[in-house]
Amino acid sequence: MNTTITPDRLLGRVAFITGAGGDIGGAIAVRAAADGATVVVSDLATTSDRLSATADACRAAGARDVHLCPLDVTDEVAVAEAVSDVVASVGPPDAIVTSAGYQGAFTPMPGYPVADLRTVLEVNVVGTFTVVQACAAALIAAERPGSVVVVASMAGVSGAPNMAAYSASKAAVLGLCRSAAKDLAPAGIRVNAVSPAFIGPGAMWDRQVELQASTPSPYYADTAEEVAAQMIGMVPLRRYGSVQEVASVVGFLLSDDASYLTGTNTEISGGSA
Repeated sequence: MNTTITPDRLLGRVAFITGAGGDIGGAIAVRAAADGATVVVSDLATTSDRLSATADACRAAGARDVHLCPLDVTDEVAVAEAVSDVVASVGPPDAIVTSAGYQGAFTPMPGYPVADLRTVLEVNVVGTFTVVQACAAALIAAERPGSVVVVASMAGVSGAPNMAAYSASKAAVLGLCRSAAKDLAPAGIRVNAVSPAFIGPGAMWDRQVELQASTPSPYYADTAEEVAAQMIGMVPLRRYGSVQEVASVVGFLLSDDASYLTGTNTEISGGSA
């Protein structure tokens, strides 16, 4: 795999990354730090230990400046205030990544709890919308261009069994990306998406394997070991991807190397559809 660091690629940029306490969001933050950005890492206040660990990893990667921003992305007022604070302290965020997300329950659609569906949509769709909207407003006010990467999922491209809410939410994120790309292009703000498939190792991979195994389904076996093998068997490259491989693609999309890309979705899937 080629995840070569380019230390000056995001030099002078302010990277604002939500979900930075998670596996993928944390790797994206570290990559942005290594690429030279001032980094603002954000996640729920309840993830403070993981967020601090991400900040430490960013510093170890050579970050010039790291700021922690506890935040609930579903709170529109809190998001606006957080972005305003970022603008006041380090400038408008011009390398934005929305990685905050919630997988939700693993249940076949007929019995899926509607309350959980609402939570999934609030975090994954409303949360993405509020962050992109607030950051775009800050950039437009400052008359500065920028780049946004929304983290979607292959579940939103092809649908995943037992994950109707998550699949629907990530499909909505892809629609939001394409629409926002058109709305924000006149301001010089690019908006692209990435759709990871099976990414590991880590908490998200473990949770997905275990819950698919424990959910009655014609698609997966009943043990985590068998499910893991089935998932890997679906991938033409016969392995899961790494969080660093996701971060590498995101780093490219944030940078001027991708200056003529907007409204795209990059499938980070090892060839699986």
